[in-house]
Amino acid sequence: MSNTPDSLRAALWIVNLAHPLASLDAWRAQLEARIRQARAEKVELLVLPEYACEQWLSFAPSDLPASSEIAWMAAQAETAVQIAGTLAQEHDIALLAGSMPVKDPQAAQGEIPFVNRAWLCLPNGRRIGQDKLCLTPAEQDPDDWQLSPGRTLKLIHWKGLRIVILICLDCELPDLAGQVSALQPDLILVPSQTSGPAGYHRVFHCARARAIESMTAVAAVGVIGAAATGRPRDGYHAGAALFLPCEPVLGGDGDGGSLSGHSDAPDEGPVLNVDIPIERLRALRRGGAEVWPGPWSARHIELSEETEPF
Repeated sequence: MSNTPDSLRAALWIVNLAHPLASLDAWRAQLEARIRQARAEKVELLVLPEYACEQWLSFAPSDLPASSEIAWMAAQAETAVQIAGTLAQEHDIALLAGSMPVKDPQAAQGEIPFVNRAWLCLPNGRRIGQDKLCLTPAEQDPDDWQLSPGRTLKLIHWKGLRIVILICLDCELPDLAGQVSALQPDLILVPSQTSGPAGYHRVFHCARARAIESMTAVAAVGVIGAAATGRPRDGYHAGAALFLPCEPVLGGDGDGGSLSGHSDAPDEGPVLNVDIPIERLRALRRGGAEVWPGPWSARHIELSEETEPF
């Protein structure tokens, strides 16, 4: 499309959950400060991680059990989404406001009524929610953060771009990856939350693979630290990166900029600014890549099992 930008400047914010907040008003002030900084650096898209909302638990009731945290955060999310959408409009920026629990009015009777939803708030007032499709064991535990999986993968159109959001574990699923590749997205956003180096490397290595197989850009970012609740909590380990296809014209190594994995920070958490070469990626998909076969399906392949003779 003629109005598609040649490149897009994005900022990936590794949110430090250990930085305490007194209220949603304090969260708004923190978010707006980051947005102002991003706009001063000519950023058009600010990306927050999965469950960045866990930072809100620093002002939750002190006796809130783990099994009630999802419902409590979902109640805060109703206001937080309005805040995020308003800030995106006021500052003319696209904002992936992380993911947060949301009460799903379409939940069937007997189904867990909450989903893990990432909200993309656009400058024109649009707010698009993408639900996590594959849940971790903790997200299915009645004694922990019990949720329901999403049912739909959305292809989002903005400024002539085609964008897909894969929340953490969703990025690791080969069958879903094939469907995403067929969509030929310009950008895949991967907000994540990982408890240690192993999870961080799983998500980020798979994000790198998604960039290669779809000949596109993949931006991944996670949370660090542990929410300041006054009682011991497990912390998180993450980094931020822009992955690109390993093509000579893009440097050959697939690295569009990165901050390596870590577990803490002295402030609200570091931000990585990256420039996404939209038009160069589209040119590669049109036929400029070294060996990329295009979106490729294995459904025509017959499987044969060869056994050892007795």
